[in-house]
Amino acid sequence: MVVLNTTNHGGPNAHFVDALAAADPTVRLRAALSVGTRPDPRLIETLVGRCAVEADFFVRDMLTWALCRLPAEATVPRLVEELGADTVQARSQALHALSKIGDRQAWPAVSALLHDEHDDVARSAWRAAAILVPPGDEADLAADLATEFGRGDQHLQLSLSRALVKLGEAVLPIVETASSSPNPDIRAHAEATEWLYHHPDSGFALSLDMATRGVDA
Repeated sequence: MVVLNTTNHGGPNAHFVDALAAADPTVRLRAALSVGTRPDPRLIETLVGRCAVEADFFVRDMLTWALCRLPAEATVPRLVEELGADTVQARSQALHALSKIGDRQAWPAVSALLHDEHDDVARSAWRAAAILVPPGDEADLAADLATEFGRGDQHLQLSLSRALVKLGEAVLPIVETASSSPNPDIRAHAEATEWLYHHPDSGFALSLDMATRGVDA
């Protein structure tokens, strides 16, 4: 159970704290928009706490936007701390926010979650890592991400491939090596990733299907 910070109750932001926890998602959405429009670092704890429990996608997206409107020197350390939370949504949403903020001081903590056992956390970590990776470390990240080839369903595999493609040419030797794996799932995923790299507007599902058929032939 995530307990929201109530420090602001009785203060100038008490109405926002209450509105962000309202039963009506429309009220929560408007409150998140208002908080982002008038950024106040005193609401960081409330925003992070709401991200961890918010059920509505659009409200979560607005909460992330509100966090991005706050000073990075205040939000990034708190979000990095959240990466150690017990709940999957708390870690996943913190990773999402860090990817949007784009501050590389979060890199060590983000890279530690690349192989999280929960798919939603791993997916968010891959996306964030592709954005926050220090210049020059793309090949090392590609090699690390490639160990996840063949994991999960088609949607998860597409997320990994997109993260790898974002790393640019550094991914090509890694993909080529993985394409020779004795594991057919790894080979198919690697070949589909290479296709996506060279044909970014193509359908990943089709390329994965073609690669799988080639493996099975």
